[in-house]
Amino acid sequence: MNEPVRYPPAADTAALEVHHPTPFTPAPMHAAPLVPVQPGTIPAVASVILPDGRVVTGYAIEHAQPAPLAAKPAVSRAAVNVALGGVGFLAVCGGLLMLTTFITALTALVTQLVILAAVVFGGWIAVQVFSASGHSGGNTFNIRKAVFKRNHFNG
Repeated sequence: MNEPVRYPPAADTAALEVHHPTPFTPAPMHAAPLVPVQPGTIPAVASVILPDGRVVTGYAIEHAQPAPLAAKPAVSRAAVNVALGGVGFLAVCGGLLMLTTFITALTALVTQLVILAAVVFGGWIAVQVFSASGHSGGNTFNIRKAVFKRNHFNG
């Protein structure tokens, strides 16, 4: 049925060229000449004698001093107390507002529960009074057919 496909043999393999990558050598770099930069002022040379007798000589480095802070005016204790009192007063007012809101909501809840109980209990009473099935306990008599005999009520 299906026979394998046969391809003609490849052309002469000796004629193939193989290319190899050639390494890239960068151009020689010349170091930039160092130009000495003179400081604005020549620092003073300082010598320090260590406790063991050695002498260390070097330049004294002046540390940059931060700019002095501007003097802040002192806040009086009375101003601090008034501010704290105002914050406390606002906190109390907020708390009282929340408390009154809570009490109002609680009152509405209790009122609704009382109304619900009255409606449910009133409905139960109405069903008991107006039910047509009669009383489950006791006897029901028709008075027009009743016969009274010897002070007894006979139906």
